[in-house]
Amino acid sequence: MITVREMRALEINSQALGVPTRLLMENAGKAVRDAVVERLGEVNGKKVVVFVGHGGKGGDGLVAARHLAGDGARVTVILLGENKHEDALANLQAIEEMDYTVELVEVKDFRDLKPVQADVFIDAMLGTGVKGRIREPFATAIGVFNGSKGFKVSIDVPSGIDPDTGEALGEYVRPDLVVTFHDVKPGLLKHPFQVKVAKIGIPPEAWIYVGPGDLIVRQRPRKMVSKKGDNGRLLVIGGSETFSGAPTLAALAAMRLGVDLVYVAAPERTAETIASYSPDIIAIKLKGRNISPDNLAELQPWLDKVNAVVVGPGMGLADETVEFSKAIVDLLLSKGKPTVLDADSLKANRGRTLTRNFVITPHPGEYKIFFSEELDKDPRKRIEQVVNAAKRCNCVILSKGYFDVISDGDKMKLNKTGNPGMTVGGTGDTLAGIVGGLLAMGYEPFDAAMLGAFINGLAGSLAYKEWGPHITATDLVEKIPEVMNDPLNAFANKVYKRVIMT
Repeated sequence: MITVREMRALEINSQALGVPTRLLMENAGKAVRDAVVERLGEVNGKKVVVFVGHGGKGGDGLVAARHLAGDGARVTVILLGENKHEDALANLQAIEEMDYTVELVEVKDFRDLKPVQADVFIDAMLGTGVKGRIREPFATAIGVFNGSKGFKVSIDVPSGIDPDTGEALGEYVRPDLVVTFHDVKPGLLKHPFQVKVAKIGIPPEAWIYVGPGDLIVRQRPRKMVSKKGDNGRLLVIGGSETFSGAPTLAALAAMRLGVDLVYVAAPERTAETIASYSPDIIAIKLKGRNISPDNLAELQPWLDKVNAVVVGPGMGLADETVEFSKAIVDLLLSKGKPTVLDADSLKANRGRTLTRNFVITPHPGEYKIFFSEELDKDPRKRIEQVVNAAKRCNCVILSKGYFDVISDGDKMKLNKTGNPGMTVGGTGDTLAGIVGGLLAMGYEPFDAAMLGAFINGLAGSLAYKEWGPHITATDLVEKIPEVMNDPLNAFANKVYKRVIMT
């Protein structure tokens, strides 16, 4: 099965991979034609009536009309209002020029619609974007469609049915056949429809790899009535007497992502240094030279205040810090708090069973420490290995490397964004901050992990395109808004093509 959101992501990803949506529409319309021919056999001289709506589904119907006219069918296209879909308009132009073989009827008054008789009726009215109760002229058109005599075909989902839930949104088309695309929509299973699934040329990579579509369909616009904190509160716990940059980079990345409030808890002197990097960072000064179990009580009110936590950047492996790392994980597990476990804290908690609220971000060395096994050099075996490890850990793994593997034990995604310039120190910290920021903004852990890998790598690619291999982690941070504001264009500017499967 595939939801509307997932299907939309696939279409955008296909476009990004070089398969334009107009080609997908062409393949969809041709699949409808093929289904009609399969049913009727010879269509030459047969009467076909296509009810065409405003969107992409209308475009699919126009393509089907063109192909059936080419087969010798007597085709009538009934236009139910103005179509503004770019790909559909291109196909409408073709139909308008086919005035010898296609009768084009523009409905001016829906009350003029009356049931007719034909060999085939094609429902190309309302697609997967339908919301709310069915309005005119579609309410009347659906009734006329159902009342007409002939074999009835719905494209993708019968008009008037919610594609995800199957809910009837008023009057809905009752077809003899549904030709749906790529995979079955969940709503179709709630009705006794005869369903034919047609492949339309979406590459498997559009599903396997994280792409701009995955980000676009999951982005959440800020509400006009938003107040401070509504768009996420993130706590980064890290730093030591030696390291201050790592937690700072994580915090800066989260802020550039759009998190409202980012707190960094670090040893007192280190926190002072962190605060000096940016006035936007809220630095929490913990007692001691290194983070220790003594700091747990200090952190309690902050843990309750935030939506998500990042633990580990620059924290070090002093004995008291290792002890703290284990204790804070216990506490976060008990609270059910969405958490990114990174860097030194990942090493300190080797072998732990976690929950699906936890995202761990190991590079190959950290993976070996945490799971007591090396990542396989064979790409396909590595993917299987990470999926199985996620099942054992009961967590989300973002395995960093030449290509990233993201899995929660059930779902799996690969990420190919990035470039060799990102071997510079700090890019793993920005990744932890982005993933943590997405968790704080309410994204599901698996989604946060896969999107975080995509955003971080693509921001790095944009930085690389501008400065070459001389980039820094802070350069990457500054490119995050460009990725978020226009993922499709940012993806088009990636600088390296990576071959994974050999």
